[in-house]
Amino acid sequence: MKIFTIGFAKKNAEKFFRLLLDNGVRKVMDIRLNNKSQLAGFTKEDDLKFFLKKIGDIGYEHCMALVPTKEIFNGFRDKRLSWEEFSEEFKKILEERNAIKQLDLANLDHACLLCSEDLPKFCHRRLVAEEIQKITGCEIIHL
Repeated sequence: MKIFTIGFAKKNAEKFFRLLLDNGVRKVMDIRLNNKSQLAGFTKEDDLKFFLKKIGDIGYEHCMALVPTKEIFNGFRDKRLSWEEFSEEFKKILEERNAIKQLDLANLDHACLLCSEDLPKFCHRRLVAEEIQKITGCEIIHL
């Protein structure tokens, strides 16, 4: 089983969709706090749903259980929380929500976790993927 992650920052639409198509992504799981902002460009929720379906018959789901709270997100962004503090708080939130166990883990093969950050190192999508990996043993591929 493979789980992908992708951030839309620093990617134009062609590169973004090519990465999804070339890797056989079947479903995008949007785990952004705000997926309706004008800053999301071609990845605004309704536009993205349309493009994914038309371009590659790829499913779309906005997974609020996997989204950090505004408080910890802003805390990290504003440098009031270190990455380690953010990670610890976010993992607690996932556990409190029972978020990973709510997922249909058997149907996550070739799903892709979507966030904004270009690179996964300091992004919650990597943390979510690692939590899924602990349960499923899946391979994680960051696009």
